[in-house]
Amino acid sequence: MVSMEKITLLEIFQPFAQYRNPFTFYYAQSYPLPPKSTIIGMLQNITGNYYDKDKNFYDIKVSVHGGFESFFWNYQSLIKGAKDGITLKKYKGEIKLWNQGFPLYGNGITSQRSPVFQQELFNGHLYIFLKGEEHLIEEIEKSLLNPSKIPYIGRSEDIIFLRGIHSEEEFSISENTTKKNIWLTLPAYIKLKIKNDSYQEFPIKNEKFPVYSIPLKVTFKNGENSITNKAEITKSTKRVPEFETVMYTGLDQVIFLKKDEKVKVENYNIKDRNLTFKIPGEFGWL
Repeated sequence: MVSMEKITLLEIFQPFAQYRNPFTFYYAQSYPLPPKSTIIGMLQNITGNYYDKDKNFYDIKVSVHGGFESFFWNYQSLIKGAKDGITLKKYKGEIKLWNQGFPLYGNGITSQRSPVFQQELFNGHLYIFLKGEEHLIEEIEKSLLNPSKIPYIGRSEDIIFLRGIHSEEEFSISENTTKKNIWLTLPAYIKLKIKNDSYQEFPIKNEKFPVYSIPLKVTFKNGENSITNKAEITKSTKRVPEFETVMYTGLDQVIFLKKDEKVKVENYNIKDRNLTFKIPGEFGWL
């Protein structure tokens, strides 16, 4: 039986967010939009499917658009984790979390805190395209419309409000090949390279946009084997991320292409709404 492919668009409002960039150390920078791994984590959480090999969420292609109204810097005191991790230990007759030779929480001497500036995003309007197997996309839609838990993207406190789920029937879809420029009204991520027969670079001429290395996928492994159940997680379990280099286009930007180069562009217009999205072919899908 051939599996059908389906595209859906999630329209989301997120009051606050912090998508931690792991390559920043002396301050906690946020990615401007959620990376694919963060979005997939939300989908796994809302459906309750984390390790089901028959439902590989990372096979879903993602194209994220939109942005936040503003950002601010929050000065926080974060817990500095020990190399061997946080453990449970009996202390004064009670079982407590232990770190760096001291209780994690409580009165008196506790584990070391590190004051750091953390960038936080405010009032996010996100449009997330999902393209994957029909049965998986429909399961995601059903779980989001009837959630059994509070949905969030990123940190557990960064809750989201679903403004709508737009199916293909609501789209006016077209495709064209552009030779000069692409005008993107909403911020988006675009991959700088794609792999087909060989590596193909995105032929951008005006290289003025910021570039990020974002996590696409995160797996947990014991040795060479990926875990299939949460019970398999131990102190020696390794978190293995995979990254992709992308550029962030910003709001209402024109991307000029190199001379004699061309790019296929997918156009999605939501009927009865003044919303049009342009996805530069494979470069616009994570």
